[in-house]
Amino acid sequence: MAVILQIDFSFQGPWGAEMSAALQDLATSIAQEPGLIWKIWTENPATAEAGGIYLFTDQASAATYLAKHRARLLGFGITQVNGKLFEINGPLSAINQAPLAGGQN
Repeated sequence: MAVILQIDFSFQGPWGAEMSAALQDLATSIAQEPGLIWKIWTENPATAEAGGIYLFTDQASAATYLAKHRARLLGFGITQVNGKLFEINGPLSAINQAPLAGGQN
């Protein structure tokens, strides 16, 4: 069953186009993670927060990635990394046009 991973953390920028340019290599690396279907990058300059919403094929892949990414962010000097795993209710999500791969239930 597909799993959503939500990660957020304090971040001082860069934002927008500058963030896109600065983090191209990281995005390319994340795209190669086992079990990753997609990631939506999130940023909020007003609250100095960033993160992402990820769709993984399974709980184990999502949990493994969370541990890896948390360690990476801590290595970047980010002191608080919030991560949560959620199972998906496919039928209700489909009603609301969720971008789920393969008609996940």
